[in-house]
Amino acid sequence: MRTNAQKTAFPGPDRQGLILDLINRRQRVSIAEICEAFGISEATARRDLEALDQRGLICKVRGGAIPARRAPAEPPILQRSNQHLEEKQRIARAAAALIQEGETVFLGSGSTVLELARLLRSYNNLTVITNSLPVINELASSGGITLVGLGGVLRSTELSFIGHITEQALSEVRADKVFIGIHAVDVGEGLTNAYLPETLTDRAILKIGREIIVLADHSKCGRVSTARVAPINAVHTLITDTGAPQEFVEALRQVGVRVILA
Repeated sequence: MRTNAQKTAFPGPDRQGLILDLINRRQRVSIAEICEAFGISEATARRDLEALDQRGLICKVRGGAIPARRAPAEPPILQRSNQHLEEKQRIARAAAALIQEGETVFLGSGSTVLELARLLRSYNNLTVITNSLPVINELASSGGITLVGLGGVLRSTELSFIGHITEQALSEVRADKVFIGIHAVDVGEGLTNAYLPETLTDRAILKIGREIIVLADHSKCGRVSTARVAPINAVHTLITDTGAPQEFVEALRQVGVRVILA
């Protein structure tokens, strides 16, 4: 049996690799278990977890850690429109309830935001700015809506406009509320996306709104993707469904993000 003196012989990076292996094997490990397994202090265990969390290799939870929940690749928008449809429609109804007559709102790309657009067709005295071709098509015949479509390079899988032209257009507009979807949202890693060329456009979108509202069903929550868009404090409100992990919801509320469960 290895003694505590032998356990502490592991240099920091080597020990962190062993801690990562332990977390991946057990799926959830407490700080006390890490201290016992490696003969280290609670402060050292917390520093190791912090280092692993910052590298996106684990997710810290209260009293320990779990493996990083990498967001799976998303199919094109037309293929995923019916995935979690009931949840998306509940999220969209909760989002629509936040919109007041006379406001200017931005609607981003994605299947959940598209469900919100469908609910706005009967609205009056509303200005909608969007870079989403499906949203434009959905609202083009709505007489009570002033529709502002942003041009740019069309991303064929999302049917959204991105790139320099889109970002230049975004710099000329402002919105009371911004409603966006996201590939993954995590308390530590914030908003992340899978498509690197879209990241700068997403960041430009976040700059135009007085209130940033993220629409994400439970499959996006507590997950991390490739490219960081913004820290979690860029978000004012997250609207998700009741399937979102309770620890994730509580952690968001603790850092000041309003969470609406639809």
